[in-house]
Amino acid sequence: MINREAEKELKTLSAQFKAVALVGPRQSGKTTLARHVFSNKPYVSLENPDSRRFAIDDPRGFLSQYPTGAVIDEAQRAPEIFSYLQQIIDEDSTPGKFIITGSNNFLLQENISQSLAGRIAYIYLLPFSISELPSRFRSDLNELIFKGFYPPIYDQPVEAYKWHSNYVRTYIERDVRQIKNITNLNLFERFVKLCAGRIGQLLNMNSLAIEVGVDNKTIASWIGILESSFILFRLQPHYKNFNKRVVKMPKLYFYDTGLACYFLGINSPNQLKNHPLSGSLFENFIIGELVKKIYNQGKNQNLYFWRDNTGHEVDIIIDRTDGLFPIEIKSGKTITPDYVKGIHFWQKISNTNQGMVIYSGGIKQKQSNGIEILSWEDLAGNRIEEII
Repeated sequence: MINREAEKELKTLSAQFKAVALVGPRQSGKTTLARHVFSNKPYVSLENPDSRRFAIDDPRGFLSQYPTGAVIDEAQRAPEIFSYLQQIIDEDSTPGKFIITGSNNFLLQENISQSLAGRIAYIYLLPFSISELPSRFRSDLNELIFKGFYPPIYDQPVEAYKWHSNYVRTYIERDVRQIKNITNLNLFERFVKLCAGRIGQLLNMNSLAIEVGVDNKTIASWIGILESSFILFRLQPHYKNFNKRVVKMPKLYFYDTGLACYFLGINSPNQLKNHPLSGSLFENFIIGELVKKIYNQGKNQNLYFWRDNTGHEVDIIIDRTDGLFPIEIKSGKTITPDYVKGIHFWQKISNTNQGMVIYSGGIKQKQSNGIEILSWEDLAGNRIEEII
């Protein structure tokens, strides 16, 4: 088993809260991590039809099997148990009694907010981060972006493209119907492919609606489905305008670049070398790694981008307690003056002297203007964790 960075935070939360929800996409390693950390607890999966039927028909009897607690996998499949969990948790002060996992954030949050609000801690587990991967898997940037970071791709003899194909079939045929009964799955898959073609771009729902052939409300609903099942996320703009008009539309990114490559029809790492979206996929890769660092530490998402109406832009703004920290992402391998232009402008309007550039080359620099230039390979070190 590859050690997960979220393990430390999971243990901390289980020592402080009566229950912990471990949430993330399917196949991200939630079950493996939960069973590893809580190996002394009984384990039950509600994907199992018999266990699920028991939990739905007789939730009290189902939970009575676990007087000392349990790991309950895919708990959103039996929402009937949550009200009874509330009573059990309220009557017992034992911390970390129940560990609940789920791959459907919308359904899980809906049930938790109704029954377990204030009684349960949340932690998100995404696929592997680059720092979790053994070094033998980190040598080729294009291969990393193409393969993505889902654990089965690294611990099973399976081709990445074929694995993603089957993952998408399972996701669309099962999870999408579970969240919302979409009748035209081919249309929905076309919509996801169009989203992949818009990585790093401002989200224009009207344009998407026209291309897909549905209305804006449907597009908003479908994006919500993709977000709640950890396929993609919206990066929000930072609204602090520094006396300038700023863009207030979010950008689209995928949680995993491997899935994005699949939806774009990229079937080998070599295709990335000349692909028109290779720069966007590199940007997505870096931002995804930052999101993983944040979630693995149990922190709230604090990443934004900034753009004004004259074209000045900073790819990432980290909203920290000590101020706003800018990061630029560049897919080129050679450092040029253009790499720091956005941060220079930001420094002028914000009166700060700090910032960072992450690029695809291998040389590190610390410039006199306070700007630090890091290689993508430095994502495997501790420097990024220090600035989050």
